Amino acid sequence: MDLTRDSLTVAPELLGTRLRVGAVTLRITEVEAYHGAADPAAHAYRGWRPHTRHLFEAPGTLYCYRSYGIHICANLVCGPIGSGSAVLLRAGEVVDGLDVARVRRPGVPDVRLARGPGCLGQALALTLDDSGRRLGDPELELLPRTGEIGPIATGPRVGVSVAATRPWRFWLTGDPTVSPYRASPRLGRGAGAVSEKK
Repeated sequence: MDLTRDSLTVAPELLGTRLRVGAVTLRITEVEAYHGAADPAAHAYRGWRPHTRHLFEAPGTLYCYRSYGIHICANLVCGPIGSGSAVLLRAGEVVDGLDVARVRRPGVPDVRLARGPGCLGQALALTLDDSGRRLGDPELELLPRTGEIGPIATGPRVGVSVAATRPWRFWLTGDPTVSPYRASPRLGRGAGAVSEKK
């Protein structure tokens, strides 16, 4: 996949691809696009910072950050070097390494092992030390889709309070591993509209 293109092009094309991190492989079912310095909801909006430095590296770099002080979330950097664009990996289906993922998330139904970005990070055992790794490094690869993926839905990104109406969240329609939409509590009603992309 050509990750040198902008995040809005790359994001829906990631759906149905498979990300392998060590012993666990996920089929990606939900993503969100973040458009770098031009996107006020993006971590890159305020420019380069030590903790966001990997966002500004080459396409195919993994950018990991801590959410709510506990969850590790993962993004794939895309677009030109220095643009700060990336795609947040929101959910996936464990298609290989199921027993390993179950140990990492004990007592959780298989359909929820990687549902939501923090759960995805836990199923893959990601840490902040994984930030800066590149696709093609040992134990980190992106594999192409196999077969048809069905319709793709689009809607607002989850939990953002700025640029919240942009339909830059993409997911596989009807897939049970997709996380539920939750608007930021600072938004008004009607923020969760959904449309079909294809």
